Amino acid sequence: MDEVVFAYRGRRVTAGDLETIRALIAAHPQATRRALSQHLCAAWQWVQPNGRPRDMVCRGLMLGLHRAGLIALPAPHHRPPNPLAHRVRPTPTAIDRTPVRCALADLGPLAFVPVRRTERERLFNALLDAHHPLGYTQPVGEHLKYLVCAGKQPLALFAWSSAPRHLAPRDRFLGWSMAARRANIRGVAYNTRFLILPWVEVRYLASHLLGGMMRRLSADWQQHYGHPIYFAETFVDPARYAGTCYRAANWVRLGRTTGRGKDDRTHHATRSRKEVLGYVLHPRFRERLAAER
Repeated sequence: MDEVVFAYRGRRVTAGDLETIRALIAAHPQATRRALSQHLCAAWQWVQPNGRPRDMVCRGLMLGLHRAGLIALPAPHHRPPNPLAHRVRPTPTAIDRTPVRCALADLGPLAFVPVRRTERERLFNALLDAHHPLGYTQPVGEHLKYLVCAGKQPLALFAWSSAPRHLAPRDRFLGWSMAARRANIRGVAYNTRFLILPWVEVRYLASHLLGGMMRRLSADWQQHYGHPIYFAETFVDPARYAGTCYRAANWVRLGRTTGRGKDDRTHHATRSRKEVLGYVLHPRFRERLAAER
């Protein structure tokens, strides 16, 4: 068996693989880095679950090999601007801020309104940016946004996105292998933001909304992205919050983060350690998520 000389996001590169990549680069001397990654995906038959090439991951792998001095890539043709680095903050929006103080039953029917790619997405972004302690950040990858309304009046907001690829407490709880995680990570959703607007004071509202949200999340994800969600997760900063509403809604504590963040390079904690909470959305969630395919 060839010696593994490099690894990137679960892909192990052997000495034989290196020779394949070097030969591919030599065979396409005029190709761009993007074209070379597409050629390599085709050679390796390296595709996503939806059948599309893993072009971006492959490009990152080749860049890592280049930086390690193991291959020589052509110079980049251009450096496209990063839209996230220059994103304009959401514009503040006027909204009725009449205090809402009543019993939960007096609110009447509550509507969970998906707002992604609708006219109300700007309102969602502005409210989150203005009133959530962490502000608004643009999600990357699969994501959903909801306004929760009583009639026409917004009361709360939910933001969901693709789950972090590596999260030790979650991975231990699910008991999945690295291969299963790569194959099934899209079956886990991450609750990035949950906000009840500051002028809304209704006892038990938070846990009630979490219950309603979890009853529809998987079906909505299926409708938007063509696959269900089997498990949900979130972080709670214990220095600021107790996570009471999540526990009241039957979320379970999975452990704590290391405090190093997903882009850790120092192997030292650089931020507060968060509680990791999870919620099961399917009775056979472990079977579905642990399947290697």
